[in-house]
Amino acid sequence: MMRAVIYLLPLTFIFFTIVDGKRILPLLQPQPLESFKVNATQNVGSCTYTVSIRTSCSSTTYTRDQISLAFGDAYGNQVYAPRLDDPYSRTFESCSTDTFQIKGPCTYQICYLYLYRSGYDGWKPESVTVYGYYTKAATFNYNVFIPNGVWYGFDFCYRRGSASA
Repeated sequence: MMRAVIYLLPLTFIFFTIVDGKRILPLLQPQPLESFKVNATQNVGSCTYTVSIRTSCSSTTYTRDQISLAFGDAYGNQVYAPRLDDPYSRTFESCSTDTFQIKGPCTYQICYLYLYRSGYDGWKPESVTVYGYYTKAATFNYNVFIPNGVWYGFDFCYRRGSASA
């Protein structure tokens, strides 16, 4: 009996490590969310956010794609920026960082962020950091090409009440 326990204990540890690895690892990578709903009516607000987007050096040289952004908290407060791109100002060139001031409703701690890309050039952000007056900075590490025509990102929220994401 003791021998069986000695042999099964390491196998149990390996099993739970693999199960945990499969459950946790996908959360660290951005995911598509086809059911994501933008709440554009919430965009009126009295808070300003600074959003810093670093484009990967392995991205296309530049993109003419339309880039949108939505982020929020676990309470359903959402900030939406319908167009961040501007091909005339060389936004989202590879190895560059672009900073935007976005107005929206005041939020609690930001726990989700999604990007939306529409176009044919492609684009690979390295990271997106959101700075708010009432919240700690929230950084979302992408480092993957954003698929076309789908909201793509992270949701680390523990939902409290009804949220839009």
